[in-house]
Amino acid sequence: MSDARPKIWVSQPLFDDIVARLDEYFDVAATPDISDHAPEAIAAALRDADGALVTLNDRIGAAEIAGATRLRAIANVGVGYNNLDVAALHARGIVVANTPDVLTETTADFGFALMLAAARRITEAEHWLRAGHWQGWGFHKMLGAEVHGSTLGILGMGRIGQGIARRAAGFGMRVLYHNRSRLPEAVERECRARYVDRDALLAQSDHLVLVLPYVPANHHLIDAAALAAMKPTATLTNIARGGLVDEDALADALQSGRLAAAGLDVFEGEPVVNPRLLACRNVVLTPHIASGSLPTRRAMVALAVDNLVAALGYGPNAGKPPSAIAPK
Repeated sequence: MSDARPKIWVSQPLFDDIVARLDEYFDVAATPDISDHAPEAIAAALRDADGALVTLNDRIGAAEIAGATRLRAIANVGVGYNNLDVAALHARGIVVANTPDVLTETTADFGFALMLAAARRITEAEHWLRAGHWQGWGFHKMLGAEVHGSTLGILGMGRIGQGIARRAAGFGMRVLYHNRSRLPEAVERECRARYVDRDALLAQSDHLVLVLPYVPANHHLIDAAALAAMKPTATLTNIARGGLVDEDALADALQSGRLAAAGLDVFEGEPVVNPRLLACRNVVLTPHIASGSLPTRRAMVALAVDNLVAALGYGPNAGKPPSAIAPK
């Protein structure tokens, strides 16, 4: 490899044909297998790198970049980036980028589907059927909650939250939302959504969907007190980040009947799932796949590649990564 060409580390196997676009400008070291990189391994991989293409699996902070004197850019494949200590990276002058927009509609599809599955007990019913319990039709078997005409609550009304709200219109749902800041009236009209405070959202929602970013201030935002404020007939769906929910408090609520059901695509210790949740019959569990359609995942990698190429001063957007994260 020539020292004249910048060096790139690709932390996980992605799509070879898209990642190959980096070869035009860089010497690329790509990880061939899905890897749970230890902090020391990440630090070693970054030590001689000018840029990196990473995923949510890869946690990078001040310790991992301490010896990475050449590192100028990190492109994260994902809209969320709580795997990165952005402040520490920006303090070193490292450009950080993520992949918003391209996964909005796919993730909104999945969030709505997960909410439906929890409300109508689809996973529970399938497990019951597969176990051989279905001996005939029964009028009172597997009764779930209504979705059409019910109240949908959205906590975090960014692009994905707005996408879920638009889908709710087809089900004749009343949409409430709470956000760090209220949306413009035109957006509220488009989404047919009404702003309420957090307490009202918890109390009035038949189905509450979490779509807000994880920051330390939001840790266990949905705790025992928040769950107690919800209707016992309500469902909770989380497609945001696992740390937003106190999973033990959620298990208590699900097992006691204090909450009807939940749908979870994200977990605080993922890929490890709280065993108490695994034991709950009334929770739908999926392995962080809300953006997991083939076209969307390819679009995410393509945008991350564009970000990295531009951040390092190459390509048609040289110096202007399409979705760089601005310093705060």
